[in-house]
Amino acid sequence: MNGFKAMLAATGLFLLIAPLPSAAAEWSRDTLRGGEITRSVTRDGRFYFGETTRVGKNGATYTAQSRCHDGVVDRCRRTYTATGPEGRTRSGSVVTARGVGSVRSFGLHAGPGGDVGIGFRWHRR
Repeated sequence: MNGFKAMLAATGLFLLIAPLPSAAAEWSRDTLRGGEITRSVTRDGRFYFGETTRVGKNGATYTAQSRCHDGVVDRCRRTYTATGPEGRTRSGSVVTARGVGSVRSFGLHAGPGGDVGIGFRWHRR
C-alpha cells in the first residue's frame, strides 16, 4: 500500500506542476437593451488572459483586459476604459488576490474630470 500512496502522491505533484496546454474561447451576444458584448479568454499554462468589449445602442463603449495567474492564491489584474455617449471617459486598474479563505482587491479609478478614486476591499469567502 505504501508504494501505491507514493505513486499517487507523485502523480498529483506532476499534475500540479506540469504545464497545461494552451486554450482559447471567444463568444459574442446581444444585450437586453440593444447593445453587444464580446468576450475572449486565452489560457497558457497557469496564466490566462481575457478581453471584454461592450457596446451600447447609444454608442457607449466599455473595454477591459485582464491577466491572471492560477494557483493556490489566484492573482488577477484588470484594466478598463469606458466612454459614454457624450464622450466622457473613465478608466482604471484593479488587482485582486483570491485565496482559500479570503479575497482582497485594490483599485485605482480615474473619472472624466480628472478625479481619482482609490478603493480597497477584503472579505472572507
